[in-house]
Amino acid sequence: MRGLSTNEAGLVDRIDQAGMLHQVESWAAVNSGTRNLAGVARMADLLADAFAALPGALTMVEAEPAQAVGVDGSVRELDHGRHLHLRVRPDAAVQMLFTGHMDTVYPVDHPFQTLKFRDDGTINGPGTADMKGGLAVMLAALQAVEASGDPRFGYEVVINSDEETGSLSSAGLLARATIGKVAALTYEPALADGTLAGARGGTGNFSIVVRGRSAHAGRNPEEGRNAIVAAAALAVRLSEARAPGLAVNPARIDGGGPNNVVPDLAILRVNFRPAAADEIARARAAIDEAVAEISAAHDVAIVVHGGFNRPPKPLDPGAERLFGLVASAGADLGLTIGWRATGGVCDGNNIAAAGVPVVDTMGVRGGAIHSADEFMIVDSLAERAALSAITISRIIDKGRP
Repeated sequence: MRGLSTNEAGLVDRIDQAGMLHQVESWAAVNSGTRNLAGVARMADLLADAFAALPGALTMVEAEPAQAVGVDGSVRELDHGRHLHLRVRPDAAVQMLFTGHMDTVYPVDHPFQTLKFRDDGTINGPGTADMKGGLAVMLAALQAVEASGDPRFGYEVVINSDEETGSLSSAGLLARATIGKVAALTYEPALADGTLAGARGGTGNFSIVVRGRSAHAGRNPEEGRNAIVAAAALAVRLSEARAPGLAVNPARIDGGGPNNVVPDLAILRVNFRPAAADEIARARAAIDEAVAEISAAHDVAIVVHGGFNRPPKPLDPGAERLFGLVASAGADLGLTIGWRATGGVCDGNNIAAAGVPVVDTMGVRGGAIHSADEFMIVDSLAERAALSAITISRIIDKGRP
């Protein structure tokens, strides 16, 4: 810690790794898969209790309406858990945003439910890295900075319950929280070697409902309009929009029925991954053209649901300055901080799109996320909390990244 000031060294000394580890153990023991509303509610209560240690106004925000298309083609409202929102000193000179999520990808009946300490200094368990370890890092860093009593520092914390499914019910809350912020830190996990995510591509998910006409498959098939065939043709047509800056993945077709009936309904699920903002316009044009072509050729009705909920996140000058500040703080802690582009997405995409510089992998070091091999490196709890605390302190002193 060769480059730290006396105040910064004091921040590091306040970090309690044993307490953080206890939090991760208790939080990871709660199954909080996005659709497990009871588990998410339990997790929200635990986080509200923990983050009540910070000053300010803490509220649990009701989810905004979000829709999904069922296998029968109907559109229904999705239920989500509440989101945690904390606002501290909104009139302070330097305003920052800190975000995370309480949900995981593991449903209530998933077999991966237990924690296991390994001899290599890691803990294997659901959500340990993504991102209950990150939430412990966030809280510890903010507590350390709060102990210094700096009145210049104001911030908002948003911990949503639906990040793993696209933050559809928390998008408005996140957007409002970005207003007036000089920088943001999000606590997705870093790679096991400490590498951070830099530029990110975007993503868009679509459910495209195709309605044809049923008929007897043997007696009068010519009178039918096969929705499965039309959806398959649409999938092929959309896949042809692939380009170096745009990945297209037709992932699933729902629908159909008995072999002796021409199917009159199909739902095509397709994911787009634009590398840059202009690829979104190209993707939308490809969807419009394909829908017009296939609906005419197959005499079917097609309705498109969905959209691009995660814009691409380039490394603009503001983000580069913030990454540089994090790297400098890491160097003074004896850490080598690097970053690289990734195809994954998170709330950092939306924060950057709002014009706020963000580093979105300030959480623990770990790996194998979204699998039963997910792990967190235990010693990275204090390490990453120190990195955040020093980063925050230096932003406060400069008034910006």
